[in-house]
Amino acid sequence: MYCLTSYASPIGLLTLGSDGKHLTGLWIQGQKYFGGENVGEIGKEQGPEPAVFGDARKWLDRYFSGQKPCPDELPLAPEGTEFQKLIWGLLCEIPYGTVTTYGDLAKKAAARMGRDTMSGQAVGGALAHNPVSIIIPCHRVVGSGGSLTGYAGGLDRKIWLLDHEGVDVSRFSVPVKGTAL
Repeated sequence: MYCLTSYASPIGLLTLGSDGKHLTGLWIQGQKYFGGENVGEIGKEQGPEPAVFGDARKWLDRYFSGQKPCPDELPLAPEGTEFQKLIWGLLCEIPYGTVTTYGDLAKKAAARMGRDTMSGQAVGGALAHNPVSIIIPCHRVVGSGGSLTGYAGGLDRKIWLLDHEGVDVSRFSVPVKGTAL
């Protein structure tokens, strides 16, 4: 059975999802693609809370208090295509307090897939459907020109998260018409 719980964070209410053993979702209230593939499960009766929710709350407490927990400290099981899972795995390799670009992720993905090239847009599509926000850190990806475009939780939250991690966000530009992939 799919279980949900909430967590009050500095960037708003978070909803956590679990299959009973793994963390399968973490969505920021109001984000695009809220609930991912499990949106139909929201509101169904739930049994006892899985232990992973307590672990996720502790992880988030540490993160929001300025510590640097790693994604691999939690049993994550996001649902998606093999390509999406590859990209989400690459996101987990981005160190706390640093950023990378869609293009750099595309190069890494192409190399892992044995391809010569990969489009940054394909990477952006996978990031947009990341069902475990913050923990799988898609907020650490920026455009090649330094644009803070693309965050399903909203650009204001992306900026907050990067600033919280000590990234100098003043070196990046914010698009006039913000995108939320």
